[in-house]
Amino acid sequence: MASLAETYIENRQRVQPNHANNYDAVHGGNLMKWMDEVGAMSAMRFAGAPCVTAAVDEFSFERPIPVGDTAVIEAYVFDAGRTSVRVFLRAHREDPLTGEMAKTTAACFTFVAVDEDGKPTGVPALDVDSDEEREMQTTAHDLAE
Repeated sequence: MASLAETYIENRQRVQPNHANNYDAVHGGNLMKWMDEVGAMSAMRFAGAPCVTAAVDEFSFERPIPVGDTAVIEAYVFDAGRTSVRVFLRAHREDPLTGEMAKTTAACFTFVAVDEDGKPTGVPALDVDSDEEREMQTTAHDLAE
């Protein structure tokens, strides 16, 4: 069994002008790509196998991430099926000069673990050990529903 905490990954991406839309903020497609990549890393850490994106259950934009700020992306597995892995993702904008952060985006992605032939393969059960992990799992389930 893999624990929820073992699947936690955080990554940063500086928003450059080539990532921006007409409003000098990160283009939603770029943010979605970055979140998909971090989510896949979390899913693969959990599954111990390559994982491919199967679905995006929820994706909400609350505020923009301006050019020059940093997108901070967090991901962790909150649920697992027979071959599928559900990952909760959250993005924040971070001012690189002050460290000030604000939540910008939340999402739930579903990944499927695949074998060397690209066929779905089994994943372990998810172990949720602590009160903090149970709270993280509840937060993710609330968004996904």
